[in-house]
Amino acid sequence: MTTTLDTGTGAGHSHAFQADVARLLHLMVHSIYSDRDIFLRELISNASDACEKLRYEALAKPELAGEEPFAITISLDKDQGTLTIADNGIGMNEEDLVSALGTIANSGTRAFLERIAAQDKSDEEREEEGGAGKSGADLIGQFGIGFYSAFMVADRVHVETRKAGTQQAFRWVSDGKGSYEIAPLALEEAPARGTRVILHLNEASKTYLEPWKLEPIIREHSGAVAIPVELRESAEAETRRLTDGGALWAKPRSEIKDEDYADFYRSLAAQFDDPALTIHWRAEGRHEYTVLAFVPGSRPLDLFDPARKGRAKLYVRRVLITQDADLLPGWLRFMRLVVDSADLPLNVSREMIQESPVFAAIKRGVTNRILQDLTKCAENDQERYAKIWEAFGPVLKEGLYEDPERRDQLFKLARFTTTEHGDKSRTLADYVKDLKENQTAIYYLTGDDAQRMGMSPQLEGFRARGIEVLLLSDPVDAFWVSTALGYDGKPFKSVTQGAADLKSIALKDGAQNPDVETSAEVATWLSYMKQVLESAVTDVRASDRLSESPACLVAGEHGPDRRLERILAQAGRADVSKPVLEINPRHDLVTLLATRFKDASDKSLMEDAAWLLLDEARLMDGEALSDASAFAARLTRVLTKAVQ
Repeated sequence: MTTTLDTGTGAGHSHAFQADVARLLHLMVHSIYSDRDIFLRELISNASDACEKLRYEALAKPELAGEEPFAITISLDKDQGTLTIADNGIGMNEEDLVSALGTIANSGTRAFLERIAAQDKSDEEREEEGGAGKSGADLIGQFGIGFYSAFMVADRVHVETRKAGTQQAFRWVSDGKGSYEIAPLALEEAPARGTRVILHLNEASKTYLEPWKLEPIIREHSGAVAIPVELRESAEAETRRLTDGGALWAKPRSEIKDEDYADFYRSLAAQFDDPALTIHWRAEGRHEYTVLAFVPGSRPLDLFDPARKGRAKLYVRRVLITQDADLLPGWLRFMRLVVDSADLPLNVSREMIQESPVFAAIKRGVTNRILQDLTKCAENDQERYAKIWEAFGPVLKEGLYEDPERRDQLFKLARFTTTEHGDKSRTLADYVKDLKENQTAIYYLTGDDAQRMGMSPQLEGFRARGIEVLLLSDPVDAFWVSTALGYDGKPFKSVTQGAADLKSIALKDGAQNPDVETSAEVATWLSYMKQVLESAVTDVRASDRLSESPACLVAGEHGPDRRLERILAQAGRADVSKPVLEINPRHDLVTLLATRFKDASDKSLMEDAAWLLLDEARLMDGEALSDASAFAARLTRVLTKAVQ
């Protein structure tokens, strides 16, 4: 067909695109789908759609469906090398066969949805809601190409069908190479109603005739379709039900027992424990979807494996689309969940969902609801939540760094070990409520082990004043706490960074704060130490944070926290800067060294003492000595002179 066009430069002609149908079909079959197992999902979905169509038609004409329950039967015949998918749904007449199977990408399901939409909705409703009515919510086959996936595994396909309420049956035959045949079929050879799709499997696909191969695929991809699926392993065998036509998440919560949830969780998570928390809801409104989510009862072994995939299954109208949908942020990767929606737009292969506003809205909705339920658990069942936090707290804290928009929500979930409350987990709200008079910051210390951190010399001045310090022992802590502005108007401040400035906070025993002024002898000693150690530290100064230890290391006022700096250095992202060495001017060792330095004739001894104080501070800070042999030599010289 051609038409004349005026292109502005003279008469032109339009032409219809031409296609090599055989080549087009080959490309479509072998390019759209990446997994051959998908053919079974597509054919079962078509069979389910056929049953749902008849269910709808029977609302007006009950005689079409009769008393026979809907079912999908898969039959194996190893002798003939055939696999048959049969349904007792609406069936097809000759016109339907030509339209649905003889025209690529012409979907009978789409046409059916358009028809019932026209019946059920006004034009205004269609414009507002943008699609078919809920009458067709269980139908998925709207692209008209899923059937052709059969040719990935079959050399030849026969379709035997009889439309419900008619006295004619037909057989459709094709080898998938560009042509097909339709012929009448004797009623005694045809199904009473519905369709049989008979696949003559190619040699590479004969394993699909083995139940051990077939059953996992059916249960995995089609286990939740609304029509029961049965398997007949041979012509003589009885049918065996594989799925019951029901999805647990589609049932009302009141009808589901705890053991049902637990069994489903174990199959979903591939774990043998019980879920710590079950979250089940249906979202309604602009977008409708159902979610069944679980917090595992124990930490999965691969929780911190960078290569691990999620365990979020995405269904569209109960048909599995993907097993690892990107539905949750990485800091909720421990969740195990199923999401089922009828609103998601799909690409033609249905193996990947398109990035769309609908999918983005569902992601936001699912994440927000899980956070809400975790918060309720934390507030109403502290014992249960304590176990959840113990297992997954380090992962949830990743959200404090990665998701600043949800940081306030996550602060409500976060629990911390502190210096004043031992193993008892504390919230930031608890911390702020117990602030000391004149305390203006939330103090924290980062490290590898909370117990060892609790003995850090940097904490001595805080402990003497009863100031609570957060002990942050997870690697992610060093990152989020450096980017968070604060909580409830109180900034976060590292006890290893800058000057402590504790003189305005009273000591616990009511004593006066010690005088921070140093004697002339100590000041001279500190000045000497600064000269000796200038290659290793930026400054040597008197400390008001030390009360028991002679020395400690801290970061500069504007530099990063020391642990964060070490993490970045190990990753090649930064160089380790020189720290500040703080000296306790009231410590007996320091005053003795200051007095000895005043009268010392052997400056080498004092130099060794200065380096040993630095090495002691390094060890107390969890650092490895940069030069162990030099440390040993200094210690030997000092001990030798001490006993002479």
